[in-house]
Amino acid sequence: MLTYQDVVTVDLSRLTTAAVDWDRMADAFKELERVYKSAVESSANEGEWVGVSASAASTAFTGTRKQFAAAQVEARAIASILRDAHGQFVRLIGRVKDVVEDARKGGVAIDSEGRASRIDAQLVHVPEDHRYVRAPDKSEIWERTLKQAVQAVDDADQGVKLALHDAAGIKSLFQEAFDAATGRAHEFNADAVGDIEVVEARLAREYADEILAGKRPSDLAEWQRLMRDNSDDRDFSRTFLNSLGPDATLKLSNKLHDLAYFDDTKSKQAYLNINGGIADSLASATRVPQFKNADGKPLRFGTTAYTEAFEQWKKTPEATFYNEWRTGLQKHGDDEYDLRIAGERHAVGIGHDQKVQGYQTLATLLQHGDGYSGQFLSDITDDMIAAETKDPDIWDLRGTFEGKDGWFANDPVDATLGVMARDPETAAGYLDPGTESGKEHYEYLLGKDGRDWDVVDTVEYRKSETYGRDVEDADSRHGLGLALTAAATGMDPTDPNAQAVGHSEVNDRVFKHSLEYLSKQGDDLAPALRDDLAKIMINHGDEVYTAMSDQSGTRTPLDQEQVQEITKQISRNRDSYVILTEGMNYAIVDAFDDKTRAPEDTLNAAGYAVGFMEEARYNALQGDLPDMTWDKAWSYHLTGAALNFIPGVGDIAQRGADMVTTKWIEGEMQRYEDGLVKDSKTTYQTRQDQLNALAHAWHAENSEWAENEPGYSKEEGIYNRIRAAANDGNDKNDGVAGAQER
Repeated sequence: MLTYQDVVTVDLSRLTTAAVDWDRMADAFKELERVYKSAVESSANEGEWVGVSASAASTAFTGTRKQFAAAQVEARAIASILRDAHGQFVRLIGRVKDVVEDARKGGVAIDSEGRASRIDAQLVHVPEDHRYVRAPDKSEIWERTLKQAVQAVDDADQGVKLALHDAAGIKSLFQEAFDAATGRAHEFNADAVGDIEVVEARLAREYADEILAGKRPSDLAEWQRLMRDNSDDRDFSRTFLNSLGPDATLKLSNKLHDLAYFDDTKSKQAYLNINGGIADSLASATRVPQFKNADGKPLRFGTTAYTEAFEQWKKTPEATFYNEWRTGLQKHGDDEYDLRIAGERHAVGIGHDQKVQGYQTLATLLQHGDGYSGQFLSDITDDMIAAETKDPDIWDLRGTFEGKDGWFANDPVDATLGVMARDPETAAGYLDPGTESGKEHYEYLLGKDGRDWDVVDTVEYRKSETYGRDVEDADSRHGLGLALTAAATGMDPTDPNAQAVGHSEVNDRVFKHSLEYLSKQGDDLAPALRDDLAKIMINHGDEVYTAMSDQSGTRTPLDQEQVQEITKQISRNRDSYVILTEGMNYAIVDAFDDKTRAPEDTLNAAGYAVGFMEEARYNALQGDLPDMTWDKAWSYHLTGAALNFIPGVGDIAQRGADMVTTKWIEGEMQRYEDGLVKDSKTTYQTRQDQLNALAHAWHAENSEWAENEPGYSKEEGIYNRIRAAANDGNDKNDGVAGAQER
């Protein structure tokens, strides 16, 4: 394998120089062919030489002349490969150098061996504290990133070697011996290909054929390299996938999964890597261009202008692969395929040897890849919906597929929505209630009378085994929740390092429509969406906090009844309740620093918001079927599970929020110990520790003002004011929430 030093010191100019020499060689062979044809071959065909000897000579001379022609093909192919290699290496080595430079800017130095180390002198200015602090040590991350960049160069180098060997006709020892025996050992390669990706695609197809024939690949490591090196290349991807076609591609993916999870588990990761490469190839092969308006600005997916541009593009030759593959997937989407995780799930009876649908295989494959065009994901999701509309039981299988078996997408619509969530703009466009198609998607997927989510067949035992009613899978709506979160926040909820971003008009539309549409469902709201709604609420924390804390009901841009109902539904699950409360604590503490409002207003608003949430929590626990986890003792520590959804988290002004949350959790735990989980004790008693912490946080931001105002000079007085506001908010929200008399 190439080293970092090899990569940064190589002289790439030799490749282009060699390419010129090989082109000159081709020209020389062309001239030799011309001279040979006119001076030698013609003597046996056009002169006075006749008879058996002339015929034999003609055959030999023609064969020699064809070798001159083949030599030209081989030489020009090698020249083309060398130029292709030069372009690839320039790009990939440039990426290595960029990583080194970016690491340096981030306070990490790279030595001559490619090892990363922290630059001790690197300091970061924290203006709020008027000091400099040492930058966090990210040397390990940068070293790993650099190794990946060097690996990409080595992968390309192996591809160049493969293509050069292929063009030069270099074969195995067995094939060389066979050619020598048949007199072909020294022939030039008339079929030489000057495209590295085409050569690699052919080899990848050979490995695929081995799998499809029931064998194991002869070189698993090389197949991984082929896919790793080329799956983002459109020419490779289209050549490889076109050689298979949709039907064989789906069969291949299933066989790779069978090998990974059943037949050859020791090489599991290798097979999954290859499936990932196939998925990435499908992404690059079906990639739709970025359409732009007259000013050169990208058109947003889901808009009328984008749709019109896409419809025009579909009529062009460039869209041929896209169109043909979508048609092929439609054709095979409801075909049945073998997959061991389904077929062998039950040894006998209903469900034994059950088959999976093509779209279930496709969705399972898609989960391995990235970089899909939004239009492609939208189209195939629509195609899946069309299939299930025609046959509502099309995805039904006996058995659940979650946990360790969750890799199989028994609900392909939900799984594909989960993939869509990785691209928030696509998710937003797909669920945008401001468009006709988006509103249709939203209401079909989230409506009480919309989609049939029961994809699990059950059995009943009477005199014999018979079908029971369909039920939901344990991870039902997981993908939908991710897509809804992405659409409403503009964030990728699958990325643990994602950070809150500014909201687009579509994000706001999805958020407000969700409040209106889902609040009407009341206690029928799907429990699986509670965590997602909590993250959406704290991501729109400023607006939600205004709604929760606005005593007059005149400042809020949101409907307080809708916010109260969604808060209630979130509070029916402990973990969702934790996410929401933690996030709102950040919003409350952040508001303490709002210098545009009178300090006493920010204090009263905080108490009123706490009362608002307490009322929702109380109402949630009065239902007939509250989440039973509320009745169990639990512990908590700040995991940060939802912190990246909170805009501006990490600012100096919000440091007090952690303490507020910690004190709130301590109060909650005490509540359980005292048996007050469903008790109607007033807010100021059940949230005493939290309110004390809020009073302390408020005083830290407003101490100068507080010292000059009667009743605010001591934190006890501040606590009494916030407690009164919280209790007042609790009482007033009885009307908002329609709570029962206590």
